[in-house]
Amino acid sequence: MVLSQIADGIWRQVEAVQDTVTEAFFEPVIRLGVTGLARSGKTVFITSLVANLMDRGRMPGLVAAGEGRIEAAFLQPQPDDTIPRFEYEAHLAALTAKTPSWPDSTRAVSELRLSLRVRPKGLLSGLQGPRTIHLDIVDYPGEWLLDLGLLDVDYDTWSAQTLTRIAPRTQAAAYLAMVQGTDPQAELAEPVAKALAQSFAAYLQQARSDGFSDCTPGRFLLPGDLAGSPVLTFAPLPAGGGDARKSLRREMARRFEAYKREVVKPFFRDHFARIDRQVVLVDALGAINAGPPAVEDLRAAMSETLGAFRPGKNSFLGGLLGGKRVEKILFAATKADHLHHSQHAQLTAIMEALTRDARERARFAGAKTQALAIASLRATTEDTMMHEGAALDVVRGTLLDTGKQAAFYPGALPDDPAHLLSPARAGAEKWLDADYQIMRFAPAPLDLRPGDGPPHIRIDRAAEFLIGDRL
Repeated sequence: MVLSQIADGIWRQVEAVQDTVTEAFFEPVIRLGVTGLARSGKTVFITSLVANLMDRGRMPGLVAAGEGRIEAAFLQPQPDDTIPRFEYEAHLAALTAKTPSWPDSTRAVSELRLSLRVRPKGLLSGLQGPRTIHLDIVDYPGEWLLDLGLLDVDYDTWSAQTLTRIAPRTQAAAYLAMVQGTDPQAELAEPVAKALAQSFAAYLQQARSDGFSDCTPGRFLLPGDLAGSPVLTFAPLPAGGGDARKSLRREMARRFEAYKREVVKPFFRDHFARIDRQVVLVDALGAINAGPPAVEDLRAAMSETLGAFRPGKNSFLGGLLGGKRVEKILFAATKADHLHHSQHAQLTAIMEALTRDARERARFAGAKTQALAIASLRATTEDTMMHEGAALDVVRGTLLDTGKQAAFYPGALPDDPAHLLSPARAGAEKWLDADYQIMRFAPAPLDLRPGDGPPHIRIDRAAEFLIGDRL
């Protein structure tokens, strides 16, 4: 067993060296990871990014596109034959149909390769012709990303931290009541373990729906073909000063370790560890609407998540030796089209404040970071209305639930992000001096001119930060 693991590790290192040499000397490859928590818009982001790289009329902020140096962009078969292909064509068809609809959300890892034919810049432009650069986009659920933090804790630590965190949450009341009526040292009874795991999973689903971010283990939310398996049949239980042999709690601890070994580590090894650029999409407006506890939970989750990124600067030798690190991380607040552009600066400042701890740790490790307010697909138009004698900047769009046109004003975001983050950190339950709302807008029908991708907000600037240096 040990020898097979060593051999597998050596073979992976050989494969990594081969891939790196090919990338360095022939056709460079950028592996871009795209993730985010529920309802952050990963699928729409990837679809819009690819469509706008293929038809670059709306990409002036991407310098290579603005200078006309991208001669062509085309889709190619992805290099990983065992990973599902990102269904770009189906998602784009949904967004551009006569009656458009939002595509289904991310539920597993998928991948897409977009190849760019780019003319060099500067002195090299007259000495060599265009070169091909491959952009491999890896889409994966943000809930799985949060699981990487479990690798550094044991069952006792995870249980204590989780029970403390969820104690004040009404969403966890049913699960905590079940824990109170359960003897952790009783002999394992599979129906009891299953009931606890199902109740804890129900709490996670409700907490995520209510705007909380740190909902681990992530596979409890997206179990896939693991549904009902022992590796997903565990839950946090209070410590009792040593677990009896064959006890419920001892089996829970064993399954927790199996979850890390069989689920989390393979994801890190096979997918995450190969990424060198990363986008983290955040529904900051949704968290603000959910209230101070959700904002504080989001801030803490962003800070803890960064530890999984192995941020830093990639060197050529480090790449050859398998030491690949995430060089650039973009934290993007999505759904900026739900706000009038006059409030985009405030949303960006809030995003910067929410991710400050995470970005400082990344910078210290040598990685570059940026925070942006974006909209992958603009679903609204802007307007100004008179309200009680004052001009009010609003957005107009089609409501997703009713199909009716509506003008919407979500509330004024503060100029100083501390006005939101301070009460959140202090444990406030509600905003004292403001009321923030969100609406769910349907995608607007599109009438695209030849050469134009879907309308967006700052996707070109996001692309410039993430891949502009390689073009």
